[in-house]
Amino acid sequence: MTGTLDVNVDLLDRQVVDSDGLPVCKADDILFERGSDGRWRITAICVGAAALGPRLRGRIGASLSGLDARLRMTTHITRLPWGLVLRVGSDIRLSVPQGSVPDDMSPLEGWLRTHIISAIPGSRHASG
Repeated sequence: MTGTLDVNVDLLDRQVVDSDGLPVCKADDILFERGSDGRWRITAICVGAAALGPRLRGRIGASLSGLDARLRMTTHITRLPWGLVLRVGSDIRLSVPQGSVPDDMSPLEGWLRTHIISAIPGSRHASG
């Protein structure tokens, strides 16, 4: 994928969906690298509370990062390689099905989906 993107508008907090349109996660942060030509390129989408916490800052961000670290037993930030991105629009569409992305996207999000969201009437579409 090439072109110019406004990270704050086009990427951050966007829903990431798999090749079938099923929700995978939200884009919580972006990883950049400087190429040999001196230009900055996106290399990965960072996902999960460990990536979002530092963006939020303060007590809320620290609490979110801490809770995620306790659930995962690590402070590792899950990254989706930018090469998996098919297109960016109202969502970020991946070129692969959900089974091809890391299954440790966000244990906090998974726990909330299982224990809280699934109890809300009409929420079955959010459990994907």
